[in-house]
Amino acid sequence: MSPPTPPPTSERPPRKNAASVRRPSAARGSQSHEVRIIGGLWKRTKLKVIDKPGLRPSPDRVRETLFNWLGQDLSGWRCVDAFAGTGALGLEAASRGAREVLLVELDGMLVDQLKKSQTQLGASAVKVLRGDGVAALRQAAPASLDLVFIDPPFDSALFAPALAACARALKPGGWVYLEAPQHWPLPELAEAGLELYRHLRAGSVHAHLLKPASADLLKAAPADLPNPTPSA
Repeated sequence: MSPPTPPPTSERPPRKNAASVRRPSAARGSQSHEVRIIGGLWKRTKLKVIDKPGLRPSPDRVRETLFNWLGQDLSGWRCVDAFAGTGALGLEAASRGAREVLLVELDGMLVDQLKKSQTQLGASAVKVLRGDGVAALRQAAPASLDLVFIDPPFDSALFAPALAACARALKPGGWVYLEAPQHWPLPELAEAGLELYRHLRAGSVHAHLLKPASADLLKAAPADLPNPTPSA
């Protein structure tokens, strides 16, 4: 899989609330909002999203930038959305031709809504799994995935184990999308076997596109790895 052509780096998506932390909620009377698929087969299709405290899909322009980075056409790709939430990222990948998309989510109410969205779209390439995203990545066959989405609750300790697990599961030309509350340190990425390809900051949210680390980077000492200033 050849590297995608990067878009202009000056594009800045709109501000995203840093409180996009997914937390369980016991409210059964939750209202529903909508998320819109922005490209591919289901372009402009609106899907219901349960209104739960702290749960918000990535804004349209953030997803648009990400899939510009990836090259738009994901035909034949195998993908895992490890902390699916609304499913916006994984369903966007399926809309753009991904052959297999696994949506992993621990919250039962969100799992039910993901299944409804899957049915609405007739998304035969999509599978919804209730479970632990890190465990799902650890159980994936080595070098079997083209793309992994990592967007866990921002106040969790899931980032490091998820990154380490997905590095093992990635194909040599595969990609990881990481959404985090900070610019992720390059030495920590290298320790997980990954390196930074693209980064943008949307308000207080940092979006990273990562790829398997080169042999030279893996040999470098942590002190040799720069930590660039996050983009504005």
